[in-house]
Amino acid sequence: MKKRLIISSLVLAISASWISDSTPVVLPKHFPEPIYDFSKNEITDKTILLGRTLFFDPILSLDSSISCASCHSPYNSFAHVDHDLSHGINDQIGNRNAPALMNLAWQKTFMWDGAVNHLDMQALAPISHPKEMGEEIGHVVEKLKRTQKYQKLFADAFTDGEISGQHTLLALAHFQLTLVAANSKYDRVQQKKEKFTEQERQGYFLFKMMCNRCHREPLFSTYEFSNIGLPVDTTLNDYGRMNITEDPKDSLLFKIPTLRNIERTFPYMHDGRFNTLNEVYEHYESGMQKTKTFAQEIDKSMALSAKDRVDLTAFLLTLTDDD
Repeated sequence: MKKRLIISSLVLAISASWISDSTPVVLPKHFPEPIYDFSKNEITDKTILLGRTLFFDPILSLDSSISCASCHSPYNSFAHVDHDLSHGINDQIGNRNAPALMNLAWQKTFMWDGAVNHLDMQALAPISHPKEMGEEIGHVVEKLKRTQKYQKLFADAFTDGEISGQHTLLALAHFQLTLVAANSKYDRVQQKKEKFTEQERQGYFLFKMMCNRCHREPLFSTYEFSNIGLPVDTTLNDYGRMNITEDPKDSLLFKIPTLRNIERTFPYMHDGRFNTLNEVYEHYESGMQKTKTFAQEIDKSMALSAKDRVDLTAFLLTLTDDD
């Protein structure tokens, strides 16, 4: 427990050097129109600063040991690469792998099963989850009100200066909206600023032939739900979207993740079962179980030669955005 507190404190301390002073949300010209309605509430440098501070602060958890950044590390595209499943308070193990956080303004649902349908409310799920932060938003507000730092930050961020659950969740959303991945080599190639190598070009051809229907450019996901034939983990017994809708047609459907920054966001899949891209390729080649809800768009196995795997990986590495 003490070790985790130290790690959380270090992450909080170095966050200021990781990102420049609060910046406005970037909306890349080559992206589609965002789904998030920016007209509903004003996003300012000060609301972003408040959200960033909250994101790295373990005060959001019941025992002040877990921050958002504990499972969404800025060094790994805000993913959780050191564990297949998320870790929460009291060293509890969660049910799923913490997904990378990026390009959230272009998503209409959140969580692997789409349990949350608005970014402004998303943070409430991990805060209240008993295996994650295990806290109540009302108690979080009480703790924030007792700190001079947050009294000032809320006063600066919001006209009424009120420290409330709504403002807390809104500020967290505003910060997460700044996590835009749109400056990879792929993006610069599309903008005619760079060129693919021959290996990357061959990989791009393979990608468009085999992957683009679900991982559609330029976001590299449709953010819909799909059953890609993953065998059920008999320990977790996770049936994905059906857990929310209770509709058998949604059995084993999970949200399609983006391939952007895939170099940094292992382990892969909702339960982190694959540690490498080669393991993912092997699944599509010979590991798929075709149940009733299996995705029709996956019409055949992905048969890749050794060269194909190298080429496809070379292209996927062009999706890394170091910014």
